[in-house]
Order: sequence, then C-alpha cells, then structure tokens
Amino acid sequence: MGSLDDFQAARIDGSVLRLSDYHGQVLLIVNTASACGFTPQLAGLQALHEKYAARGLVVIGFPCNQFGRQDAGSNQEIGDFCRTRYGVGFTMMAKVDVNGPKAIPLFEWLKQQAPGVLGTRSIKWNFTKFLMGRDGRVIARYAPRTRPARLQADIEAALASSSA
Repeated sequence: MGSLDDFQAARIDGSVLRLSDYHGQVLLIVNTASACGFTPQLAGLQALHEKYAARGLVVIGFPCNQFGRQDAGSNQEIGDFCRTRYGVGFTMMAKVDVNGPKAIPLFEWLKQQAPGVLGTRSIKWNFTKFLMGRDGRVIARYAPRTRPARLQADIEAALASSSA
C-alpha cells in the first residue's frame, strides 16, 4: 500500500472507516489506552478536535492493549470510558495491534513512513502520535510524552497548507 488513502479500519462500533474519506484533511492518528499514565492526553486530543475540526483536523484514536495490558476492556467498554471520563467526541477505532505479526497495515505503513528515534520502526508505548498532511503524507511522529497541546503549531501549519 502506497498512500494513506489505501487504508481502512474498523471503528469502535464495528463500522468501516475508509481513510480515503478524509483525503485533503489533516489527520492526527494516535494509539491510545484507557489505563495508562498518558491516558489524560485524551482530554488534550479532544481539545485539539474541538479547536481545529471545523478547519479540517481529524483526530483518530486506535486503542491498543500491547503495552502493559492498559486497554484490556471490550470496544464498548473503551468507547464508554473515553466518552464519559474524557468527553471524547473524536473518532475512536476498534482495538488494534500496532506492532508484531497482527499489527494492522495502517500502523505498519505509518512506522515505515516515519520511523522513531534512531530509525526504530516499532511503536514504543501508548500515545505515539502521527500527524498527516492534507496530501496524505506523514508530517511528524511524536513520542508518547509529547502532550497534544505541543502539536498546535504543527497542526496550524498543516491546516494552512492548501495542497490536497
């Protein structure tokens, strides 16, 4: 698969999300977890969603249970937790693997497009973030410790871009 438009994945409710539906928009793709020290970042991701959605930012959360079993619940439980505890209104996907033989193709592609520190390919922990430009290319990969608010300048620049 060669571009972001080639991928699809299951939403948390089981329906299919085709990333081609977001062609020309800026995407922030994040592997999330409900019981992680970084879980409060859900509030920051929601704040970005509220601030920039009207301008073309799409935040997409992919729950993952591969790091310390920090998202062991069902998709229903994860969705309920995110909505009730953090007011999440951005798109949440069904639980996925981001590393290993069962990693979904989207994350395999993201890791290839934007390797981590020292060229590492694997996702190291929950809340690794990928900012995608309107052209479907990875602008940046952010470490789990990077708070969502620190992405605002990059998001603003991506939203200002007219290429689609």
